[in-house]
Amino acid sequence: MIRKFIPFFAAIAALGAVPAAAQATANAVAINSDVLVERTVTDPSGRSQTTLEEPATVVPGDRLVFVLRYRNNGAQPATDFVVTNPLPAAVAFDSTSDAFATVSVDGGATWGPLASLTVTEADGTSRPARADEVTHVRWAFTQPIPAGEAGRLMFRGVVK
Repeated sequence: MIRKFIPFFAAIAALGAVPAAAQATANAVAINSDVLVERTVTDPSGRSQTTLEEPATVVPGDRLVFVLRYRNNGAQPATDFVVTNPLPAAVAFDSTSDAFATVSVDGGATWGPLASLTVTEADGTSRPARADEVTHVRWAFTQPIPAGEAGRLMFRGVVK
C-alpha cells in the first residue's frame, strides 16, 4: 500500500486551515482555531492510548480534530452570533458533538443536520447526503454570549 505523506505546514491550504468566519460584526467575539491529529500510541506496558498532537505530517486516513475557541471580549452580550467553518477539501467530515451544529453539502446554500440533507444526482434524482460531501459546519448561537464568557466548538474529520 502506498501512503501519501503530506507535510502539514506545506499542505495547510490543502487541509483548509481557513479560519472560521464569525458573523454579527457588531459583536466583539474573538475566535482562535487549532487543528490536531488524533494518534493511537502504545505505552511501555502495551496499552493503547489515544493522544491529540500538533501535526507535522498527515496521511490519508489520519483523524483530525478541529477546535475553535471563542471569547466575548466586549462589554455587552454578543447576540445573533454565528460561526461558519468551511471544511477543507482534503478532509472528509466525520462528526461533531455540538448539538446545535448544522452542516451544508452545497457550499453553504442550505443547512441542517446531515441526516436531513439530500444531494441531487445528475439525472435529477435525490439521495441522502453523505458525511464526505459536507462542505461547511455552522454553529448559530440561540442565546447571547455573556461579556467575558468563553467556550469551544469542535468537529472531526478524516484526511482523504
